[in-house]
Amino acid sequence: MISKLPRWIESGAFVLSLLAGTVNAIGLMGFQHQAISHLSGTATLLGTQLFADWSVAAHMFTIIISFLIGSAISGLFISNISLKLGRQYEWLLCIESAFLIIASYLLFHGSLSGSYFASAACGLQNALATTFSGAVVRTTHVTGIVTDLGIMIGSTLRGEAFDRRKAKLFATILTGFVAGGVAGAMLYSRMAFVALMVPAVACIVLALVYRVYRKRIAYTSKAT
Repeated sequence: MISKLPRWIESGAFVLSLLAGTVNAIGLMGFQHQAISHLSGTATLLGTQLFADWSVAAHMFTIIISFLIGSAISGLFISNISLKLGRQYEWLLCIESAFLIIASYLLFHGSLSGSYFASAACGLQNALATTFSGAVVRTTHVTGIVTDLGIMIGSTLRGEAFDRRKAKLFATILTGFVAGGVAGAMLYSRMAFVALMVPAVACIVLALVYRVYRKRIAYTSKAT
């Protein structure tokens, strides 16, 4: 049970889920209603197209592999799955930003390969923050979040204690993802695939903010 949740965890989770929701909304509106921040629908489409249209099936398969590669890159940089202040997450955010910039450029010029870079960016981000004090932290999709909230509510009705801090974290992620959907829809209606530049720039800003915060905490710890 989370007894004390640092403020930066909730803030970071909200921003990351906001970015993922934005990217996913752009994907839904621009990639033939195809989600790119989570793979359940993509895997289903892959199955339905295996014996119908090999080109579409190959595209869906590559989307999944791209997400996997993004996650692998994150695993290469982070040796432990637990979310912890002090790790150099800013470099992963910079790589995510680069992927989104490339995706924006390719999609703007009509190349579907841009969706692979967008998927890799989401895979990288999803693996960036995985667990914190036993709470699963997934910022690119909310199926597990809603499931966990439902389990917590059911357990409370059965008489168990309700973990307010964990519920607050999950609610924050859910709110950020929905807000990102709104932002992504608005941005795509005005900018089309150039809209991916907005979350790309946001990743850079978040990386800079985190780096300054991490250095400040490290300096304070040495001073004391």
